[in-house]
Amino acid sequence: MGRPDKSKVKKRGLRRFFSWKKLLGTFFVVCLLAMGALYVVYLLVPVPTANAEATMQSNIYKYADGKVLARTGKINREIVGLDKIPLKVQKAFVAAENKTFYRDNGVDIKGTTRAAWSTITGKGKQGGSTITQQYVKNYYLSQDQTATRKLKEMVIAIKVDQQSSKSEILAGYMNTSFYGRSAYGIQAAARSYYGVDATQLTTAQGAYLASLLQAPNQYDWTSASATGRKLVEERWNYVLDNMVGEGWLPESERAAMKFPVPQKPKPLPGMEGQTGYIVEAANQELVRQGVSEEDIKAGGWTITLSIDAKRQKDLVKAVDRQLEAKLDRKGDKKDATVQAGATSVDPKTGEVVAMYGGVGATEHWTSNATRRDYQPASTFKPIVLASALENRSVTQDGREIGLGTIYDGTSKRKVVGSDIPFAPENEDDDDYGPVTVQKATNSSINSVYAQMIVDVGPARTKETALALGMKDGADFGTTPAMSLGTMGASTMDMAGVYATLDNHGKKVTPTLVKAAVHKDRTLSPAKGIGGQVISREAADTVTQAMTGVVRNGSGTRAAGDYEAAGKTGTSENNRSAWFVGYTPELVTAVALFGEDTKGNQVTLTDTINRGRANGGRTPAQIWGDYTTGALDGGSDASFDLETDGSATVDPDPTPTGSTEPTEEPTTEEPTQEPTTRSPGPTPPPTSTATTPPEPTRDPATTPPEPTIDPPVTDEPSPPPSIEPPDPDTSQGGSERTPR
Repeated sequence: MGRPDKSKVKKRGLRRFFSWKKLLGTFFVVCLLAMGALYVVYLLVPVPTANAEATMQSNIYKYADGKVLARTGKINREIVGLDKIPLKVQKAFVAAENKTFYRDNGVDIKGTTRAAWSTITGKGKQGGSTITQQYVKNYYLSQDQTATRKLKEMVIAIKVDQQSSKSEILAGYMNTSFYGRSAYGIQAAARSYYGVDATQLTTAQGAYLASLLQAPNQYDWTSASATGRKLVEERWNYVLDNMVGEGWLPESERAAMKFPVPQKPKPLPGMEGQTGYIVEAANQELVRQGVSEEDIKAGGWTITLSIDAKRQKDLVKAVDRQLEAKLDRKGDKKDATVQAGATSVDPKTGEVVAMYGGVGATEHWTSNATRRDYQPASTFKPIVLASALENRSVTQDGREIGLGTIYDGTSKRKVVGSDIPFAPENEDDDDYGPVTVQKATNSSINSVYAQMIVDVGPARTKETALALGMKDGADFGTTPAMSLGTMGASTMDMAGVYATLDNHGKKVTPTLVKAAVHKDRTLSPAKGIGGQVISREAADTVTQAMTGVVRNGSGTRAAGDYEAAGKTGTSENNRSAWFVGYTPELVTAVALFGEDTKGNQVTLTDTINRGRANGGRTPAQIWGDYTTGALDGGSDASFDLETDGSATVDPDPTPTGSTEPTEEPTTEEPTQEPTTRSPGPTPPPTSTATTPPEPTRDPATTPPEPTIDPPVTDEPSPPPSIEPPDPDTSQGGSERTPR
């Protein structure tokens, strides 16, 4: 017998199923199935609409006169056409990312497959995408590195390559890419790294920006480690060498190039100084009007503000002259704790015409203009008076409260008629004896206003405060201590309250946004003027009372060539100092806050001046400096008041002595009150005595009250030669809330 054929024997085993013909056939079938599947995917996957971030641009904020204040938004981007980008800079991006860009069909099968396999097998994320694929990822998809996202990326890239020109794709890629430093797009990157527009970029600079895209944060030269600098310089050389290799850059030009070190990072354009505070306040107002934060971040808004460019400069200059020029923020830790805030409002429209948020939004982000974590102190007292007048409240013995009503100004006098005991101390524990409400307002006497709020009722006073424009909150209690301004309030809140008084009791709500326009919608501005919230008589009588504060009381440093009303305030432990005042044309609230580097509230004592930083000192000086500038030196406008008939003269029912006045009294004021204080307690105002008659006077001809007392502060007084008496305290002003 012959031997069996070996080839026939082998076919009888497992190999009979794996002949080369069957394998080749199977391969072709799989390829056909794969191609069919890819075709189905190609048909099923559409080119989607752009993702939200890809179309984000900056918001534009303008002054009231239309001048641009700032461009900002979540995405710092300004889209530019390819014609605005130098040709060699364009080629640098192609050389860095995808040399075959002009020849491929939008995908790199080999590179993408390798990257996808690495992701699937957990070996880490890898590149391999073409410029078209990266553009698709930036513009249409997310940044997730998943197999399904990669497949969609490839399919969409092929379709985009068919539907769009290479120039459109390259421009889209350069405008959507992230370059670090919060810069999206070539224009923002050119400004951030080299301080120029994209049109002015050199080839070397363009090659650096192209190199950044591989690792924006790691390759930022100014913050990179030694390794990062080495890597980005190698990448930069790689880009230029590729340009030479592709014939896009002459070798001689390449040899002469030096690495273009970028400039140090700077704050986003327009956000430094006061601008950041104003922009943030405007955004908060838009949110209150129903614009979502997401819509604001998406950008595309043109927002016209009520900020008057001149008055804004006037306010900043006033703070610089009266505060910053007198502080050593870098060399003195105490000086560094002083923070200033201010808001200025037109009482006829409610428009915020100027705002001061602090030393600068990029240095101290919390806005001192809108924060509500400090007490307004005695600037709340006019609200107590307004509530008394509005409710026609009476004293404990039945006398209607007006400016001539007599109260007991004895320090630590226990309030009568309250279930909650309260006996506030006057400034330096000074006793005033029987005084009028006008005098108590001028000199900010705690004991008088503590009794007055009991007479009115704390709950009623709170109702009036909220009606005038203060904000409710957990710290807004209804106790006698509320009379001393123990709740939180912002300068914008207080400017609104006083603007309502200035506007004869018609509600004024400070508004910052005059117009907000987007391609999809136009926002109607908020109404700055509302209805009557207290009677004109009550509002005007409070205004009349506060003219005395500026003329004769604790706020004389705010006086100028204009008619003004206002009130000083200094909170417990001297943590805040205020002056809020107004003319017939302008209302401004100015405050100083003590804040350490950790954000804790600290005292202002011995900072801007020796002793207490009273509201009648620097805040009043800032207010007067700003108001003079904002009114172009002064104003002839006068308050048109319809009062309750209360006299503004301050008679002393029980004079205890006399002093030599600084000016001779006019004949219209024969009973002007001496400034010598009663040496001891006087009978409380619970007797049946009626309010004594007081002659009227012309405010323009009334001389100031004598001011012979030495300065009064919480700290040891400075030598008399250092400074003249402080009106905020030398008139017996009570600016300390109870401890």
